[in-house]
Amino acid sequence: MPLNQTATAMPNPRYLTHDEDPHGQPSDDADVLAGQSQVLLEEADAADLRDEEWDERESRNQLKHVTGLGELEDVTEVEYRKVRLERVVLVGVWSSRDSSQREAEESLRELAALADTAGAQVCDAVLQHRSRPDAATYVGSGKAKEIAQLVEACDADTIVVDADLPPSQRRALEDVTRVKVVDRTAVILDIFAQHATSREGKAQVELAQLQYMLPRLRGWGAALSRQAGGRAAGADGGIGSRGPGETQIELDRRVIRTRIARLRRQIAQMAPTREVKRGSRRRNGVPSIAVVGYTNAGKSSLTNRLTGSDELVENALFATLDTAVRRARSADGRRYTYVDTVGFVRRLPTQLVEAFKSTLEETADADIVLHVVDASHPDPFGQIEAVNTVLKDVEGADRLPTVTVFNKIDLLDDTALARLRNLAPDAHFVSSATGEGLDRLRDALEAMLPVPAVHIEALMPYTAGSLLSKVRELGEVTSMEYRDDGVMLVADVDEHLAAQLMEHAIG
Repeated sequence: MPLNQTATAMPNPRYLTHDEDPHGQPSDDADVLAGQSQVLLEEADAADLRDEEWDERESRNQLKHVTGLGELEDVTEVEYRKVRLERVVLVGVWSSRDSSQREAEESLRELAALADTAGAQVCDAVLQHRSRPDAATYVGSGKAKEIAQLVEACDADTIVVDADLPPSQRRALEDVTRVKVVDRTAVILDIFAQHATSREGKAQVELAQLQYMLPRLRGWGAALSRQAGGRAAGADGGIGSRGPGETQIELDRRVIRTRIARLRRQIAQMAPTREVKRGSRRRNGVPSIAVVGYTNAGKSSLTNRLTGSDELVENALFATLDTAVRRARSADGRRYTYVDTVGFVRRLPTQLVEAFKSTLEETADADIVLHVVDASHPDPFGQIEAVNTVLKDVEGADRLPTVTVFNKIDLLDDTALARLRNLAPDAHFVSSATGEGLDRLRDALEAMLPVPAVHIEALMPYTAGSLLSKVRELGEVTSMEYRDDGVMLVADVDEHLAAQLMEHAIG
């Protein structure tokens, strides 16, 4: 909704001539001339300050509509779209000190994609430029009223704010607009709750939701009443037995804390299962490649093309939440795995980072990190920085060798692709849709796989065929010569397999 901009004209400063003093009396005194110069400087500084204040006020008085977000193309085909599409209005605040207008608009477009994935219909999106968010209503009382009019005109149900709102700001904005207000974190948590499938994934999402909800509980009406304390609930309690008891909100908090503790114990109990699987891969010397990247960068589709698997692929944010391990074989027959992990996003909620830390540990246990980037995104290097920020919280992940690959190059024209190649000369450029560049990427990854620690030269009997098959799968074979008295093997293997080979070797 456009705003009427009004401004009061500032009076022109009255400048003093050389032959009069500040009171209008003629003077030739040198001290008076010095005083005149000081007055002129002060008036000029005051005028500059007034101009800056008016620029800030005019900028704050404008809500910039971000076009193209009311008609977003559907990015998912989930069933709940047929039941109810929640109509939302997106609201953002940006400061010149923190980001540019382009970055603020891109963040709002990403929020629109998140809201669309969560099952909402974006009606409108507005940005306000101000030095800092309003302490009470985030956008200021006047803008809150204007947003309320916009919500009514769009027949919207919800306001989604592109920030992590404190409870007080959310409540104040709800009081003015009379509709539900949610923040960016709540939208991401909602998407995670919809997409979690495994028992561990569901427990991790619920833990993050409860940690987010705990400081944001709000009582209404009778919920603020106190429960009977002491012996007050009894018929014969008597005088002095009626303690204040707990309010309903205190009971809710206690229930949530109890549930959080139970979920943490459950997730901790699931850790040995993951450790057994990882230990089996390490014991057998199976190298692994962790596939990381921004959400919807094409990690699952790329993993499918590299391994020939059929993991879920969907043009939606956070389609993959549960870690998927896929087997692959190198050109010489060696076995290794790809670990498809959950996607990241800018300003990923701290609750999710903490809850999914057990899943992210798969990255630290890998031998190589394959960082997948969406080449068609307007700000791919911003996505790279967001992923690297999250990986810093995973102990050991930032020390692993990393291969950067730009996916979806089939969506770029030649000029944009050439620009990306110049900006990232060491990266690989592929298309999981057409298969372009996949062979070069696969060869580069297999060349980086760690070499087994033990070099062995042994004459093996023909009856040790199963061991020789393991050497092909888990080691690097230099030569395998078939003789009359057995098979002369020259290979690099891990310590466990080397001990088995020496036990069965001839001589």
